Amino acid sequence: MSSTHRTYLPAAGLDAFLPLYDPLLRLFGADRLRRKLFDQAAVQMHHRILDIGCGTGTFAVAIKRWLPTVEVVGLDPDPRALARSRRKADRAGVSIRFDLGFADALPYPDASFDRVFSCLMFHHLPHDAKPATLREVRRVLKPCGSLHLLDFERQEARSHNPLGRWMLAKERVRDNTGERILRWAREAGLGQPLTRSPDQWIFGQLLYISARTAIDRELLPANRQEH
Repeated sequence: MSSTHRTYLPAAGLDAFLPLYDPLLRLFGADRLRRKLFDQAAVQMHHRILDIGCGTGTFAVAIKRWLPTVEVVGLDPDPRALARSRRKADRAGVSIRFDLGFADALPYPDASFDRVFSCLMFHHLPHDAKPATLREVRRVLKPCGSLHLLDFERQEARSHNPLGRWMLAKERVRDNTGERILRWAREAGLGQPLTRSPDQWIFGQLLYISARTAIDRELLPANRQEH
């Protein structure tokens, strides 16, 4: 199916709410979550980075500010969000490439990124697109590359937090369990190691997942050490 005819869930849920997306996430402390996700990734100065579902570009711009030498590419299916991303990058004086596209059909060659980030986006995907997205992430990651994912985690127990109950009631969050995402990641060929770390936010429990590509040692240069 052509990407121009595919539907998607906007970053704020509805197009009308898009102007409120950034200030609300900032108010609720999303900057701390993004910084933690970035710090866990051990990004190096020479890395090429992909932010899938980049939305309004806040995380992509922050990465470029934290480490100006890296190359950052943001991808999102929402042209309105991408327009905001480009304006935000221009105001910040940073160079970032923003592409229109879907996470389960990445428009990039194999082995073209050192790090792939997914920040509070995975729950937006339909069920079938989630394992397909992880397969695409594995395809575009270089040897020794890694995925770093932050998202809401579906819990069996009913949340006492009204915001948490509202978030977890959403259809696309219902299969967002750590066990299921870890299984999809393993099936996609990600591991080496595959780790899971919980966190708590005003909207409920969060999940950080890190996974590396399997390393073919015969393809590594003799003077390069795994780290």
